[in-house]
Amino acid sequence: NAANLPVETYASAEEFLLAYDPNLRGCLVLDNLMPGMNGIELQEVLAAHGNKAPVIFLTGAGDVSIAVRALKGGALDFLEKPVEPRRMLSCVTEALELDRKNQQKRLEGLGARQRMAQLTPREYEVMEWLFQGKPNKAIAQILGISSRTVEIHRKKVFEKIQVDSVADLVQLVLLARN
Repeated sequence: NAANLPVETYASAEEFLLAYDPNLRGCLVLDNLMPGMNGIELQEVLAAHGNKAPVIFLTGAGDVSIAVRALKGGALDFLEKPVEPRRMLSCVTEALELDRKNQQKRLEGLGARQRMAQLTPREYEVMEWLFQGKPNKAIAQILGISSRTVEIHRKKVFEKIQVDSVADLVQLVLLARN
């Protein structure tokens, strides 16, 4: 291809699914009219299995209801053939950048979850209350422990999850949950 992007092609959705590796990075360019399972059905199967790769539809038989269904299903774009090569390349480039950003967010979220996994059950409880904006005294009352004990747990939480403030803790917890 002219853009020097690695490309894999498949004769059908079923052939693609046999080779599918959810860990591979990239984007999918699907046609709705394929032998066997159509593009919309493939998109739905992949979504049900947690596919995060951006999807672009390229079709010669576009109708509004199919386009709406594809876009509601998370497709990045719905292009009708013939498509101008520059438009196609622009769309694929956007999809690859989105995939890169999504992968980075997934890795950051994984890192955040790994840090949080180091917490003891009590430290995790304290972290949850801090996340909810509770001050040390309120946390102490809720958990039936001294304020000093809460301070010790808070210090350990900050060290283990590598944050310097409650604001940083909130960002890390949100990252871990996305």
